[in-house]
Amino acid sequence: MDERDRSFGELVSKLRASIRDVASMVKGSGAESEVLVEFGALAEKFVPILDDLSGNAAAKGSSPMRSAVESLDKEFGRAKALIRSPNSREPVKQIEGLTHDLGRSLGLVLFARRDISMEIKQKIGALHRELMNTNFAAGQITCSSGSSELGFDSESEMEEEDIIEEERINLDINDVALQLKYGDDDQLKFALLGLQDMVIGKVVNEEWISDQAIVPILVNRLSEGKQNSRLTVIRILRTLASQDAKNKEKMADVDSLSVLVKSLARDVEEKREAVGLLLSLSDLNTVRRRIGRIQGCIVMLVAMLNCEDSIASNDAHKLLNALSSNTQNALHMAEAGYFKPLVQYLKEGSDMSKILMASALSRMELTDQSKASLGEDGAINTLVKMFSTGKLEAKLSALSALHDLSSLAENIQRLVGSGIVGYLLQLLFSVTSVLMTLREPASAILAQIAQSESVLVNPEVAQQMLSLLNLSSPTIQCHLLQALNSIAAHPSASKVKRKMREKGAFQLLLPFLTESNSKIRTDALKLLYALSKDSPEELGEQLGESHLFTLVSITATSVSTIEKAAAVGILSNLPTADKKATDTMKRANLLPILLSTKSCSSATSTSTDQTELWLEESIAGILIRFTIPSDKKLQHFSAEHGAILSLVKLLSSGSQLARARAVTALAQLSQSSFSLAKFKRSRWLCVSPSSDALCEVHDSFCGVKCTFCIVKAGAVAPMIHALDGKEREADEAVLDALATLIQGENFESGSNYLAKMSVVPALIKVLESGNTKAQEKALTMLENIFRIDEHRLKYGASAQMVLIDLAQSANSRLKSTVARILAQLELLQIQSSYF
Repeated sequence: MDERDRSFGELVSKLRASIRDVASMVKGSGAESEVLVEFGALAEKFVPILDDLSGNAAAKGSSPMRSAVESLDKEFGRAKALIRSPNSREPVKQIEGLTHDLGRSLGLVLFARRDISMEIKQKIGALHRELMNTNFAAGQITCSSGSSELGFDSESEMEEEDIIEEERINLDINDVALQLKYGDDDQLKFALLGLQDMVIGKVVNEEWISDQAIVPILVNRLSEGKQNSRLTVIRILRTLASQDAKNKEKMADVDSLSVLVKSLARDVEEKREAVGLLLSLSDLNTVRRRIGRIQGCIVMLVAMLNCEDSIASNDAHKLLNALSSNTQNALHMAEAGYFKPLVQYLKEGSDMSKILMASALSRMELTDQSKASLGEDGAINTLVKMFSTGKLEAKLSALSALHDLSSLAENIQRLVGSGIVGYLLQLLFSVTSVLMTLREPASAILAQIAQSESVLVNPEVAQQMLSLLNLSSPTIQCHLLQALNSIAAHPSASKVKRKMREKGAFQLLLPFLTESNSKIRTDALKLLYALSKDSPEELGEQLGESHLFTLVSITATSVSTIEKAAAVGILSNLPTADKKATDTMKRANLLPILLSTKSCSSATSTSTDQTELWLEESIAGILIRFTIPSDKKLQHFSAEHGAILSLVKLLSSGSQLARARAVTALAQLSQSSFSLAKFKRSRWLCVSPSSDALCEVHDSFCGVKCTFCIVKAGAVAPMIHALDGKEREADEAVLDALATLIQGENFESGSNYLAKMSVVPALIKVLESGNTKAQEKALTMLENIFRIDEHRLKYGASAQMVLIDLAQSANSRLKSTVARILAQLELLQIQSSYF
């Protein structure tokens, strides 16, 4: 007898013995379990099939057939162990799983040889289907020969499964190889199913896989197959890769890896299998080196980190970590938005790696989200350490990267916390030539850091930067001025600004008024404005006539609105009592220049640009200077140049501050209106003027330029409208202006006019929500208006509730006036203790 025949015969005999043992154990156990009885019956159905195989010459000489029989014997060995175990958990489930495993092992027999008779194949196929479709669920045994393990329910799906099974029966190992290479889509599907069973059951060996070039064939099919076929191909490749390292090497060429990478962009299952296979291959150095170079690979892997499939996400994370051993891969990951490997190199890499990463970081177009991610991952502290301890190239690359990261507010806090400010200032004061190239990026970072109010913790920082101004290049001067402006803009910077003035800030900054570099000049103007707001007297002491002329010249000639606004702002900060400054401004022709500016002349449209608003506020501030009541000539000068109409226009546009200042200027002019109107009236005693031409308040031929009349200027209506609005900043100025209409001889006519213009509801609004000073002024006006019976009768009822509330809650400054008005309304006795 041939040795191979004897060997196969012995295998079959051993398998028969195992089957008999299982059947005997089931019958002899006394078990009444229907599941075990059915399992024993299924086991005995193997015997006639083994009889047929043992007498088949083709089967005896087949190595795959021997492997299939060995697989069956292994499963029956498991069956015996399961039946012997008295305490097995979920025995029904375990037996059902074992039955399906036997079916799979039996399926391997179908692919072992093609030249086995059709009769034997059909017997094997029938038992295979029965095993695969057995269901022991809920104590009911189902062996539906039509349904499959894939869960086909409809009749057409069951027929389809039968067709697939028939195709499997008709395939042998040689057919599988042939159809893998040349088969159409359907043939490929059956061949892949067959190959999958063979590979899992180890029916085929590595020699056959190599000889038939299975791996290259599968990769080729992957690039051209349909979705379901591609998924099966990748799963087979994963199995082959896990069984033999040589198979991995066959998948490691660039073409194969490129095909696999394409699957990362496909459906969920294919993506999951593809990343799993690539992860398996990544233990090869060549694979790690090549994958990163394949276009789109790292981008897709980074995208998978956030996918809902946790398996794919986890494998993508592992694969990225494996690939990050290559610095170029780490850079590609950072460009795709995954920064952890780059930060790790910054922390623990070689000096050259750190420089490479920092330099690359400074060149990247980072989103705010990316900057935040880098900050959270620890890049800030690492780069600061690199800057403080590294050599020149390391310092430069670290500073460049930090500059990019410092544009995000969250990172500014991290920078301040890292202690970098001291290092930067130390560098700026350094005179070492080798470090000079670092001063510009250092000053740029300081400019960013200064946006955070936390920089005020050390008040010396601003003074040190101020002292560096005259020792620096234009670029550094720009950065330092930008930083100082940010510091001065912080709400809690008053102490720092005072220290800056004490250290000679005005003297240091005034020379920059004639600076040729427009950016430096503008930033210096802005800083002068910020520092002078809190100390107008000191500004007046420092500004000479030449400086004033220079500021007026900038106002007249600058094409930059922000520069013009800063210059006008500085002039508006000067004390209004400084007559010498006013005379200089007048001689420099400032007023016509201001009134001809676009901002003032187009004030009928609401301005929203912050710089335009700033300019309007400053212009209105200077107009207060040019309308002071003590200088009638100056008021006439202002009126002749159209100041009043410009001020009225400002009432309908700009910020609350601009309106308040405009009203203050109009109030100053209106204070002079009565005396001017009286003078005009005396000249027309011989004439009987038309009542329509007379001013209702001043009983005269009032005019805007000659008597500065706010009634004729149309200013009263917008003033009252301002009182009736939500903003309260202009209340006091408006009330002062309106009060000029009911003073002295104007009392009755002015009260009648204001009542006609609906001032009383506006005054009540101020009483309800204004501040104490505004309430006091409103009460005084209301008391005067209510002296006239008609107005008291018309508006008394609407005012009484708010007056009663004030009487109960107001401070002592208001109570006496409130009490007098309540007495006017006969709601309180004149002898009340409120007086």
